[in-house]
Amino acid sequence: MGQKKKRSLKGIRIKNANFAMIVISCILYVLLITATIRASNRYKDVQEAMDTYIACEECNLLLTLGSSYLTEQVRLYTVTTDTGYMENYFTEVHVTKNRENAVKKLEVHYHNDKIYGILSDALESSNALMVDEIYAMRLVAQAQGEDADSLPEEVRNVQLSEEDLALSKEDMLEKARDLVFGSKYQDSKEEISSHVEYFMDSIQNDTNQRMINSANNLSSTMAQQRVLVSILFVESIITFIMIILLIVKPLQVYVNCIREDKMMEITGSYEFKYLALTYNDIYEVNATNEAMLRYQAEHDPLTGLINRGAFDQLKSIFRAKNKPLGLLIIDVDKFKLVNDGYGHEMGDQVLKWVAKLLEESFRATDYPARIGGDEFAVIMANVYEDQRFIIEAKIANINETLQNPSKGMPKVSLSVGGAFSKDGFTDDLYHKADLALYDVKEHGRCGCRFYDENQEYSEIKKS
Repeated sequence: MGQKKKRSLKGIRIKNANFAMIVISCILYVLLITATIRASNRYKDVQEAMDTYIACEECNLLLTLGSSYLTEQVRLYTVTTDTGYMENYFTEVHVTKNRENAVKKLEVHYHNDKIYGILSDALESSNALMVDEIYAMRLVAQAQGEDADSLPEEVRNVQLSEEDLALSKEDMLEKARDLVFGSKYQDSKEEISSHVEYFMDSIQNDTNQRMINSANNLSSTMAQQRVLVSILFVESIITFIMIILLIVKPLQVYVNCIREDKMMEITGSYEFKYLALTYNDIYEVNATNEAMLRYQAEHDPLTGLINRGAFDQLKSIFRAKNKPLGLLIIDVDKFKLVNDGYGHEMGDQVLKWVAKLLEESFRATDYPARIGGDEFAVIMANVYEDQRFIIEAKIANINETLQNPSKGMPKVSLSVGGAFSKDGFTDDLYHKADLALYDVKEHGRCGCRFYDENQEYSEIKKS
């Protein structure tokens, strides 16, 4: 029966639940790590976009600074004819190289061919403007009569036109200044500025769009992280609840059941339910065995009545209760003759018959017992002396039955002595009942008498 229950047992298995929670946790962890990596990448994208914009601003500054510095130095040279300005000009061109550095820096930080082409156009326009600037410096040097060998190579290699060579010193200076201050030169500068401005606008728009996209992606990834963390939190709560419901609570219930020495409730996970069923099976077997052992220890194996040991325990119990009771001591008359004449097997049948009649005749609250070979006793709880006639009638009916046997049973009879007590099982109660029994035997046996305080009894002689 227990095995059939176990086979049909249903419940959540801790092993399966644990495996499922581990798998879910691993999946959530991987997704969370992935979302974290994505968030980090999105943050890097935002940072890179910002770095690119800053780098482009620096490129614009360098390009503007370099171009403006060249213009400033060439103009100062044409106005003051101080060769130091010319030297500053070519120091910028060959050493400082702000414009070239700006382009190189842009190549590192920005990779958009279209926008990069705009900056290259601006640089080419600036380089083209340098031709006029160097020509202007050659005119000033020619007008000042500077030694050609002392001039920078670029200026020295410029060939003035015959028309310009024919000009006077003042006209050469005037033309040089016109080349760097005139409207044509200014238009070229504005063209370069427009290229640079367009370049920066394009950079700003592109970078802003990149930053917006990266920020949106970062926001979306962060939202995913929050969702995954929330799911992980809920999964943790579910895990804790399952542990409480499937493990902790059943353990508490089982501990209480063990403490109270009772069968376990079928609760918790499949494993705990299986454990409870197994424990209950063992508990039932042990209880059955214990009950069987207790019954065997307390009952006479032949008649099934309680034995002398259990009778003595009852005496102790009723001695402590201090309530009214009656005691009967019963002998089977001339039982030795039955054993000798019919055999011990028939004697055993007679004893069983007597025990059966006693059990049937007395109440369920009374305690018939076999206290010797053919000696019986009955303890009757809550019985008063005025009920003696009812008890005597019961014994008379039993003797009537024993005197008229059937199925080959021999005739037998019972001699019964009784006594009453208002204070439980007193020390002299058994002796009084025994005196009454002896009196019955002295007066012909087959009867029932109760101890009377006013009657004198002969000394009991045991044969």
